Amino acid sequence: MNIKGLAHIAIQAKDYPATIRFYIEALGFKRGHHWSLPSFQIKEASMLISPDGRTCLEVFDDEAIIPAQGKKARSEEEVAYGAMLHLAFYVEDVDKAFQTALAHGAKPCVEADYLTLGEPPLIIRNALVHSPNGEVIEFIQDVDFDIESHSSGQ
Repeated sequence: MNIKGLAHIAIQAKDYPATIRFYIEALGFKRGHHWSLPSFQIKEASMLISPDGRTCLEVFDDEAIIPAQGKKARSEEEVAYGAMLHLAFYVEDVDKAFQTALAHGAKPCVEADYLTLGEPPLIIRNALVHSPNGEVIEFIQDVDFDIESHSSGQ
C-alpha cells in the first residue's frame, strides 16, 4: 500500500480570521501556507500545521466553492453533516486541552473522562468540544489502538 498517513482535513470557516486564531492560539497550530484561488471562489485559504509538524488542517473562507461531502447548513440552528463526524487530536493532557479550548471560545460537548472500549478492554481518556466555528473536536491522550496485533502475538 502506498498510503503514508493522513495529510489534512479541510474545514470551511464561518469567520475565517477567528477560526485561524482559535487553531493557532488554543491548539498550537501554525500557519504553513496561505493562498487565494479565484477559479474556485477561494478568497482566503490556509494550511495550518499541527504541533507534530505533520498533521495539517486546511481552512477555507465561507464562500469558497470546494468539493465537500454533504450539504452546507443554511443556518446556525440547522445541522447538516456527511460522513465526517469529528476531528480528534492526541494531547498530553486532556483536561488542559479542554480548558484551553474553552478559554478560547469553544463550548463543552463531553467533559473529560475515562472510557473503556471493547474486549480486551482499552482504557482511553478523552473530552470533546464544539469549536467556535462549529466543528466537534476530540482531545485524546496518546493510546495504542493496535491492541489486536499485540494481543494475538503478531
